[in-house]
Amino acid sequence: MSRALLLEIGTEDLPARYVAPLSAALTRGIGDGLTKRGLGHGAVESFATPRRLAVLIADVDEQQPMQTQERLGPALKAAIKDGQPTPAGLGFAKSCGVEFSDLGEKDGKLYFARQSPGKATAELLADIFEDTLKQMDELVPKRMRWGNGDETFVRPVQWLCCLFGTDVVPLQRFGLSAGRLSYGHRFHAPAAIELTEPAAYADALRAAHVWADLASRKAEIRHQIEKQAAAMHGHARITDDLLEEVAALVEWPVAITGHFEEHFLELPPEVIVATVETNQRYFTVFSDVAQTQLTHAFITVANIESRDVTQVITGNERVVRPRLADALFFWQQDLKQPLAAYGETLETVTFQKELGTTAAKVGRIVALAGRIAETLGADVTAARRAASLCKNDLVTKMVFEFPELQGLMGGYYASKAGEPAAVATAIREHYLPTQQGTPIPATREGQIVALADKLDTLAGIFAIGQKPTASKDPFALRRAALGVLRICLEAELPLDLVEMLRYALEQQPAGKRDAATLSELVDFVQERLRAYLVGQEIDARTIASETFEAVRALGITQPLDFRRRLLAVHSFATHAAAPNLAAANKRVRNILKQAGDVGDAIDATRFEHDAEKTLQAQIDAVTAQNAQSTDYAQQLVNLAALREPIDAFFDGVMVNAEDAVVRANRLALLARFDAACRAVADLSQLPG
Repeated sequence: MSRALLLEIGTEDLPARYVAPLSAALTRGIGDGLTKRGLGHGAVESFATPRRLAVLIADVDEQQPMQTQERLGPALKAAIKDGQPTPAGLGFAKSCGVEFSDLGEKDGKLYFARQSPGKATAELLADIFEDTLKQMDELVPKRMRWGNGDETFVRPVQWLCCLFGTDVVPLQRFGLSAGRLSYGHRFHAPAAIELTEPAAYADALRAAHVWADLASRKAEIRHQIEKQAAAMHGHARITDDLLEEVAALVEWPVAITGHFEEHFLELPPEVIVATVETNQRYFTVFSDVAQTQLTHAFITVANIESRDVTQVITGNERVVRPRLADALFFWQQDLKQPLAAYGETLETVTFQKELGTTAAKVGRIVALAGRIAETLGADVTAARRAASLCKNDLVTKMVFEFPELQGLMGGYYASKAGEPAAVATAIREHYLPTQQGTPIPATREGQIVALADKLDTLAGIFAIGQKPTASKDPFALRRAALGVLRICLEAELPLDLVEMLRYALEQQPAGKRDAATLSELVDFVQERLRAYLVGQEIDARTIASETFEAVRALGITQPLDFRRRLLAVHSFATHAAAPNLAAANKRVRNILKQAGDVGDAIDATRFEHDAEKTLQAQIDAVTAQNAQSTDYAQQLVNLAALREPIDAFFDGVMVNAEDAVVRANRLALLARFDAACRAVADLSQLPG
């Protein structure tokens, strides 16, 4: 027999950021708790609003299956002596509550087993609930205490509802006893709702103006916003984060449209978006699908159906107006002097106490940007100019108020000051990529300044000995390293990691700038490259760790070249000759390692077998072919021709010949084979 189970925790308004995680923890905790106790169940539904967290589970078994208790006791030779039980054996029987004769044997030890009926589900729910609450508490570092009790939760708990079928499960917690009562919308339907069974939950709350399902509530909010925008022939900007937050703030969503004065459109659209979305949780509206032309409309989501919606609209407009007025004031004040003039103020801003001011950091970025631009054959003047201005917006009023607009505002201010478009765009882009999945800078100058900025931070922080630990990375060096790698790879920049980091390290004003620090830096970035590349799916196969190590063994430090070799080896791994060739290369490497110093001179007149001649001829042919090709994949395919001659060599030739000259000649031939197998990557690292 089975029944549906409903558990609801009613609270004061929860912080929006905790609604979804706590809902997931409640659902997971109750579901896993049932499973752990051997209770089968059906579909699981989650419900979450600002005032409640609930889970509804269908077809929960009414009782546990038979429970088997098993215990292993002392070894038989310790439990029985001369055919009689020892004190150890008797003690084990007593602890199990049975006679010694009732015990069995398993794996050479005394064994006890007893079956007992399982407990009723209703009896187990209290422990399941307690375990779940502990898991939920782990998500909230600071919890509240209320009333005279000592119990805590993210917000005061107002009611508990727990039904197993039509029966109430009287869970005791937070000074409350669970019942069958829930509550509707605070204003539309504040009266208690008596639930007869779990299946009635969602419909009963919907009738009381509570849209309890978070996922469908989000979908409804999106639908309402898009409908409002379409009525204005516009397109709403709906981000997942803002939609998630708004859905966690309302129980009965009602989208309404407001407007701000058109003169605020003088502001860059990103400023208005930051003001309206971040501060007010409103959705901005654009006139085009590409969202390049911002309108003066916004859409907000109320938690009530107002009898006079104009009053609600007026209130929202009244709130947003002063924030936009402040932003417009900052914009106008910042434009009273050109962006370059803000550079002097950077002398008073500390980047890091040992590494100096932000102005000093800018100087290092300029030098590094110039060096990278020269290496790439890019516009050195534009790169250095963009680098010299890239941090100036940090001391503007707008960025002080909206730190998330750094770089972006610098680009606008540079354009207003008459800087070239390439310079303004590079300033705007140089923080990219900001996180995994965000794009890299689109322009060459932007890529150069972004690289210089990130490389300087990496070198400086490593120099002063503050490299990341397993749990802490306060300067976001892992993100900086990945950003460097992504720019090199996605923009296809042929830059050498060691050269770039060495130059960046040399510019630092403090700390260790020796070869050991450089080696640490290179290893750190290489590990980021490993994390980024290994596991990627290419041609329906994931890149293996062995493939990465095969390329890394050659000491390749140019990320772009590294990836090209990696992809070639990844493709070659499916070739029929790859495993045998890898196995042969391993064998050759072991032979050469045991032999010690091996010369490179080969005397063909010393060959005693046709297999030696054939192998040398094939190695020479493949080497010549590969010298004419820059295609790593083709080079590896060419290497496949060595499979048969190397197998024939080992089948017919004794490497360690008694004649020292013959032996040295054969070792030199194997060394040449090994060199051929290491032209693209170290094939001995591959499976085979």
